[in-house]
Amino acid sequence: METLTPKQEELLHFIEAYQMENGASPTIREMCQALDVSSDNSVIKHLNALEHKGFISRRGDIARGIGLLSSVKNRLEQPAMTKVPILGSIPAGGPVLSEEHIDGYLSLGEDLVSKPAESFVLRVTGDSMINAGILAGDFVVASTALKAKTGDIVIALVDGMNTVKTFRHDAKTGFHLKPENPKYSLIYPTEDLQIQGVVTAVIRNYR
Repeated sequence: METLTPKQEELLHFIEAYQMENGASPTIREMCQALDVSSDNSVIKHLNALEHKGFISRRGDIARGIGLLSSVKNRLEQPAMTKVPILGSIPAGGPVLSEEHIDGYLSLGEDLVSKPAESFVLRVTGDSMINAGILAGDFVVASTALKAKTGDIVIALVDGMNTVKTFRHDAKTGFHLKPENPKYSLIYPTEDLQIQGVVTAVIRNYR
């Protein structure tokens, strides 16, 4: 790919920044203002050079006719990522984000976790939730900001043990946890049941 003159490089950087902010290309007038020139022909000359050198593509001479740059497409299509802690265990009182409890971090898109500061990840063990599509080795993303409702899958501390189960409540039996595998029985706490997070997503690694 050919090199650019200083003015061509300045115009290309302006187009890129404009597209990133607006999701569309600037008009000729806006490019004239950015380059501090009064002649449309001067900008058109630079655009022709950028197109000839392979840096931009255009749809004729229409306003905003410059296609999105590859660098802009890649950034717009890539979701913002955030790191969520993977907790090895969760003590009574709720998730503790300290070194002895964190086994690492999982990078997740904002479409999977909207409130990272109020979220954590736990690795699933066992097969008690297979009918809910949660398998051993999966990661479950949980939110501490949500209040558990009957039917929600939750991270719970029941009689001192962490578990992933479906939260249930009814007038006769009270609060309890339901495995999603018929070979396991309902769990009724003998002493204490703490809901430590509501599961919002399941992450599976196939490698």
